Amino acid sequence: MSDQAGPSSPTLSLPAAPADSGQYGAASAQQAASSLPASSVPGSTASPHLSYGALAPPISGSRRPYRSDISQGYTPQRGRRLSLPGNSGFTGADSEAMSDDGGTEHNNTFVWGTNLVIADIQNRIRRFMRSFTQQGSSEALYTTLIKQVSHTTNPSSTSVSQVDDEEVFLNIDLMHMYEYDRELYGQLIAYPGEVIPLLDNEARYIAADLVGEELPEDKMLTVRPFNLKEHKVIRDLNPEDMNKLISVSGMVTRSSSIIPDPRSGLFRCAACGEEVLNYLQAGAIEEPGRCPNTTCGKTMTMQLMHNLSEYNNKQLIKMQENPNAIPEGETPHSVTLFAHDHLVDMAKPGDRITLTGIYKVEGMRVNPRIRMLKSVYKTFIDAIHISRDERSKMFTVKPDDSMADGLSQEQTQQESEEPAFQLGTESREQLETKEAELQELGADPDIYEKLTASIAPSIWQLDDVKKGILCQLFGGTTKEWSGGRVRGELNVLLVGDPGVSKSQLLSYVHKLAPRGIYTSGRGSSAVGLTAYVSKDPETREMVLESGALVLSDQGICCIDEFDKMSDNARSMLHEVMEQQTVSVAKAGIIATLNARTSVLACANPVGSRYNPRISVIDNIQLPPSLMSRFDLIYLVLDKINDSTDRKLARHLIALFYNNPPENAQAVIPLEKLRDFIAFARARCQPELTDEAGQDLVNAYQTMRHQGIGRNCITATPRQLESMIRLSEALARMRLSPTVERHDVAEAVRLMKVAMQQSATDPTTGTIDMDCINIGVSSSDRRARDQLSNEVLALLKGKSLSTSD
Repeated sequence: MSDQAGPSSPTLSLPAAPADSGQYGAASAQQAASSLPASSVPGSTASPHLSYGALAPPISGSRRPYRSDISQGYTPQRGRRLSLPGNSGFTGADSEAMSDDGGTEHNNTFVWGTNLVIADIQNRIRRFMRSFTQQGSSEALYTTLIKQVSHTTNPSSTSVSQVDDEEVFLNIDLMHMYEYDRELYGQLIAYPGEVIPLLDNEARYIAADLVGEELPEDKMLTVRPFNLKEHKVIRDLNPEDMNKLISVSGMVTRSSSIIPDPRSGLFRCAACGEEVLNYLQAGAIEEPGRCPNTTCGKTMTMQLMHNLSEYNNKQLIKMQENPNAIPEGETPHSVTLFAHDHLVDMAKPGDRITLTGIYKVEGMRVNPRIRMLKSVYKTFIDAIHISRDERSKMFTVKPDDSMADGLSQEQTQQESEEPAFQLGTESREQLETKEAELQELGADPDIYEKLTASIAPSIWQLDDVKKGILCQLFGGTTKEWSGGRVRGELNVLLVGDPGVSKSQLLSYVHKLAPRGIYTSGRGSSAVGLTAYVSKDPETREMVLESGALVLSDQGICCIDEFDKMSDNARSMLHEVMEQQTVSVAKAGIIATLNARTSVLACANPVGSRYNPRISVIDNIQLPPSLMSRFDLIYLVLDKINDSTDRKLARHLIALFYNNPPENAQAVIPLEKLRDFIAFARARCQPELTDEAGQDLVNAYQTMRHQGIGRNCITATPRQLESMIRLSEALARMRLSPTVERHDVAEAVRLMKVAMQQSATDPTTGTIDMDCINIGVSSSDRRARDQLSNEVLALLKGKSLSTSD
């Protein structure tokens, strides 16, 4: 769960639904039919019994502002207001708060079923938005934010981001509200459908005061609260949370296509052509039973014109618990949420998000033609604010992938400049301070050694393996040309004896880069890794569900026990590791899914012990076509050595002390290391210089020349591409815009270290890429050819002697 508490900056951003100021029905006390005790919520006073009556019928054809994210849907009883006549003599509310309203419109209006006065809530909101100041500032925070967007159409502050000129979003940090007015905070949590529209109205009033005139109808202010004091776990949601504002964290597993959500319906008379426009009221659009034209007046002639009606965007998203938050022995729980308008496509499968929304229930009918409902209701969340966990943004390198959640850098940068570096809910000052720290860290001449020492510091030695994994975390630069796409992600394979910390390395990398999935080869199937087809319980249609590799898009997929995968599962990796796509054709669904992921795998040799007398292919029995797709293959062997064993034993024993040794502690803390990798991937796209390019050419020629005398291949173009990616990753560690010659030299060294371990011919002791590419070394092939020739000659000699 990303930590939303603490100092953070609310913001303004722009795209979405109109503000809502009147989506409530009204009930008159004179029509009272029953009574209901007031609810004991924060902010309410002594509880008289309030009478309430039926909702006033909706006004057909009247325009009413509508927010689809807090619409009442199938629960129209929520959001009602109770109106009492002025002479009712009721004194249960704060009369002083009523007199401050400046009008009598809401003085006798209560939240239905409670004694909460609308005027009192409005006054609390007004005081909060006009008076709240952050520590060290004398200006009202939210008034300043609204002022920025009221006087300019191109805000430059990181707190203000503009996407279009029609909709403005004001993100309110609820920790600010909790500190300023806890009763108002409690009222918002308990009755979000009633309080959020009042926040919209107050934001609009402030903007009108600042501009000097009322804002035009096409420019609406919409409030999006976030950062609740209490964050819930999906499995802890219960009936007490119904119709309340909640905050949960999880991982998105599926997102549907855009669903048109009707906002208004235009009905046309089939007889005379008269048109009537009806808006959504209490979750339904009323169909006229009679033509309103007095000269026509026919019944059952009004037809809905779908192309002339108005719709909001809606998207169904499935979210499950974060893997690291699941209790032991439990399966992950999931929840359905609906994203509306501007939140559509903000969360994609594989993203770790923190969601703020309203927890709702909906009755399910036993039969669509029968009014009887099932005793178990269906629950869902209407999303109000979605914030991607900063860990999920770690591998975001494209501008269109950075979420405009109002908590980011300016959006104008996304259109013209380099991708914005985002780190959650941080203000401009905090971002500038952190950026300066990261720039200073990148300028350190010893940054390469410090980063290496910070990767799995509890694991002793294995420096070259850690450097290879470090290059995988930073990654190369993806190239896209008209002829295709060249991947920038690195794939690494660890092969070795049991007990040499292979799985520990995978666990640490998954913790450092949680944008991705950790899975085991023994328990993974082909469809579990790629994609599978299931039936949507909502629409009963066949839909495509993402597997581990697709969910790891732009992340790292860690696969343990790689050698124990089934042949079908391994065959699906060929396309993923080179083309970085997954092609699916099943159940009438033909699709190509992105799987731009780096694969970090570890495998144990056959018989659990590595045999140095045979090749790597024979040791782990993987197909050569799959092995050749790994950029780096490291052998991690358990060799007997008195000096090394003594140092390793001392290191392991020291880990159990109260004060671990310095070499077991990261030089760079995990959070800072994650931020640095995110910063480098987002800001740094290094390019090869002429000198570095020439060094790569020379290194490749030298590697190829080594096999001329022995008639074997010691390097292929895939090794050259791997060295380019390694060079770019090394340049990113220094935050350098160019690849220098020393980057190429280190990349060549890392490549040779990996090749000497994995591509060495056990017979001759020299490097032979045929050991990996085709599974048989050149010396073995020559020996086999020589043996077959000798056998053939022997057989020919015997045949000649027999004929004589």
